[in-house]
Amino acid sequence: MKKKLICAIVPLFLYSSACTFSPEEKTQTEQAQHTKNQTQTKTPDDFELKGKYFNTIETAGSSQVITNPENILVLVNKDFTLPVDYKPADLVVPNVPFSFGDADVPQKYIRKEAAAALESLFSGAKKSGIELFAVSGFRSYDRQGNILNQEIAAKGEKKAEQAVALPGQSEHQTGLAMDISSRSVNLEITEKFGEVPEGKWIKKNAHKYGFIVRYENDKTEVTEFMYEPWHLRYVGKKTAAILNKHDLTLEEFFEQAKKI
Repeated sequence: MKKKLICAIVPLFLYSSACTFSPEEKTQTEQAQHTKNQTQTKTPDDFELKGKYFNTIETAGSSQVITNPENILVLVNKDFTLPVDYKPADLVVPNVPFSFGDADVPQKYIRKEAAAALESLFSGAKKSGIELFAVSGFRSYDRQGNILNQEIAAKGEKKAEQAVALPGQSEHQTGLAMDISSRSVNLEITEKFGEVPEGKWIKKNAHKYGFIVRYENDKTEVTEFMYEPWHLRYVGKKTAAILNKHDLTLEEFFEQAKKI
């Protein structure tokens, strides 16, 4: 009977020894857990961003109108709208070939910083044996409205609004977007561009020059726009590299971004 009692007590003693901490051990454990929690909740440096790069918004009726549209990282989509009269002050024509030749038309223009980056991208593509053509850059609010109306007449309102942004919700009005094409798709704006060597080169290399393919095929639920492998958006090399590294849209980036 005594032997049985001793056997029952020993495991209890061992269990108690394993689970009891000295005050010093307990403090170290709590500190380690606190450090772990801090590490888990800390915003990665990639997502720390100065306040000037976030949209500032003014509500006008049911619209959220962007009041700092000159911001290089301005987020324009179906939730955030550009002012009706916004036109960038630094629009220039990039020195790149255009699909429609030498005509001096508004769609040739983009903002100065984006234009310089586009020239570098086209030059880099050429060195790799890739020939690209610019198709459409800046569009005014009114011009976007005309394009949308044409699309509605051709395809109906629902399909049109999946393919064409409402006036004020187009990145083209920012002067930071350029549609591009190639001879391999007859200089057209088409999803087939993503399948040809030129489109594949763009997908792989655009971020090196500060651009992103804004509307990716696997991100349509996030952007709420159809796949557009031809639509380049300038965000600068640093942000483009981060979006490429983490496979993020601009919307997803700002969901994680922390203002500093």
